[in-house]
Amino acid sequence: MNRPHLVYFADPMCSWCWGFAPVIKAIRAEFADRLPIRLVLGGLRPGTTKPMDGAAKAGMRSHWDHVHTASGQMFDHKFFDRPVFIYDTEPACRAVVLARRDSMDLALDMLDAVHHAFYAENQDVTSTAVLAKIYASIDGDEAMFRNIFSDPELIAETRQDFYISQQTGVTGFPTLIAGTGADAAFSLVTQGYQGPQKILPALTTWWQRTEAEAVSP
Repeated sequence: MNRPHLVYFADPMCSWCWGFAPVIKAIRAEFADRLPIRLVLGGLRPGTTKPMDGAAKAGMRSHWDHVHTASGQMFDHKFFDRPVFIYDTEPACRAVVLARRDSMDLALDMLDAVHHAFYAENQDVTSTAVLAKIYASIDGDEAMFRNIFSDPELIAETRQDFYISQQTGVTGFPTLIAGTGADAAFSLVTQGYQGPQKILPALTTWWQRTEAEAVSP
């Protein structure tokens, strides 16, 4: 992408990314097409097969409390009443990658919808049926989703996102970087949660400097 843009590394089942969701909404509203966002799915816990135990649930509850305090985002704690839950983030990531095939905007909408379904509504977003319904809720084609979701090419495309995250050196989510072109260096906007009161002014300053450099002799 040979123009100013952002690259957002996130996972649909990352609680801090759910906390960061209002910031991404604010960026999209403020900058729109001036500063498009490229979404890369990070793969928080892809392929997990072990059910969560009591210690894992306690740790997650603590994370949720921290995210709520920092961001104000709501959580449905009935999740912790589930007798068995396998925290495999790959299906949710794959669903967002499928949406991205249509457009980056649809992918960002899908990411937000999966976040909300999982954290605020206690929906099981490891389920293909649930993900298909979420896709339909953002005006996606549910029948197409069900037909393609298990396609090996889509699975490989999702794994490629995980590989990109690893090769880029991203060690946590959310991570947001800004760049001006394919061959230019990227600037770190944030690695971890920051509120809109910090992110938006920083991006505005970066955008203005980038624009000034583009027109200077």
